[in-house]
Amino acid sequence: MNVTAPFRLYRDTEGVTDEQIAVQNSPGRYEVSVGGEVAGYTQYVDRDHQRIFFHTEIDDRFSGRGLAGKLIAGALTDTRAADRRIVPICPFVAAYLKRHDDFADIVDPVTPSTQAAIPA
Repeated sequence: MNVTAPFRLYRDTEGVTDEQIAVQNSPGRYEVSVGGEVAGYTQYVDRDHQRIFFHTEIDDRFSGRGLAGKLIAGALTDTRAADRRIVPICPFVAAYLKRHDDFADIVDPVTPSTQAAIPA
């Protein structure tokens, strides 16, 4: 499933256009690709009606282009479409949510039980 995020890149240092960027849901993670090459991912685990985000990583070669924000925007938009609630254990996801209140209605707090759901 391709997820389209409605955000522009913050910087375009190598002529990358929005059309070359894709966010895709793979089992247990969303990936952001640039021109078909995976540039980063955010990992999650589903529990009940929650999607627990616990780790985000962007390859250093792709840093500084706003891809992490585009990745998280797409992942959270898809999570809403899947009728799931967001649990932001990942610090990047939590910081994104503080800056973008359009997902506030589907955010659940981090609890010991949600932390225990993360795979070792």
